[in-house]
Amino acid sequence: MENHYIVSSSPHIHTGVTTRRIMLDVIIALLPAVIVGGFLFGYYATIVIGASVASAVIAEWAFEKITKRPNTAGDLSAVVTGLLLALNMPPQIPIWMVCVGSGFAIVIAKQLFGGLGKNFVNPALAARCFMLIAWTGAMTTFREPLVDAVASATPLAIMKDGAAGTLPSLLQCFVGVKAGTIGEVSAIAILIGFAYLLVRRVITPTIPVIYVLSFAVLTFFFGKQAMDVNYLLYQILTGGLLLGAVFMATDYTTTPTTPLGAVIFAAGCGILTFLIRRFGGYPEGVSFSILLMNVAAPLIERYTIPKSFGNKGGAASK
Repeated sequence: MENHYIVSSSPHIHTGVTTRRIMLDVIIALLPAVIVGGFLFGYYATIVIGASVASAVIAEWAFEKITKRPNTAGDLSAVVTGLLLALNMPPQIPIWMVCVGSGFAIVIAKQLFGGLGKNFVNPALAARCFMLIAWTGAMTTFREPLVDAVASATPLAIMKDGAAGTLPSLLQCFVGVKAGTIGEVSAIAILIGFAYLLVRRVITPTIPVIYVLSFAVLTFFFGKQAMDVNYLLYQILTGGLLLGAVFMATDYTTTPTTPLGAVIFAAGCGILTFLIRRFGGYPEGVSFSILLMNVAAPLIERYTIPKSFGNKGGAASK
């Protein structure tokens, strides 16, 4: 009896991992930051998070309804975008701005480019930068945690511009008792989420570790307070560095898939973040750094594709 073989394209083995499962894991990993942010900044911060998620889901459903595309709200990607955007906002931002920002992330930065998997920049970061330009005052005004309506400068602003205020202790920075956006304040909450994503194999440590390490090396040797370990730790534990490195620089769609490309991408994010924080007029630089590297990701991937087996003529793409 003859053997019949069926030839088909890869993948030949399916792991059972779906987009919905991956997004659910990201949501679970973000929950510690959500819980800590809600506890530190009160019920209004929780309303901001809910409004951002709801606006993102509604915007995705409405756009796909109008354009007669298949509904993808069930894959939870819009929920992740709404969560990430909310965690990058000040806790007292007006709700209408939250809704506009979420709509921008879904419609402009995601759906107009074809939807999930086709956007070339991270939608949540694109929306955050849009909001920073459109409503600079609201997006750069912060308050102290565990108190009501007391404006305060972030630790980065105090270190960079000498803004009025007292630096919190490193322990407070690690736990989250400091001014900042809802999701960036607690390093321990972000690291718990990072550990979960590693255990679930949703991400690898390459991009987050190299991002933070490249930034740390430059800051230690060439920062405003060079060779100062305390200054370095403040730079790492405050601002959006950890949140960006773990949850946004690792976005599947907007980062290179090649091993060398991932290293170059992460190092580029670290270098740009250092340059913006050190020499720019804005104390933070994570969002702009990741967006710039998102734009460069296709070029990085093109020139880091490994040679195909037996190829003696250069990169596989040539």
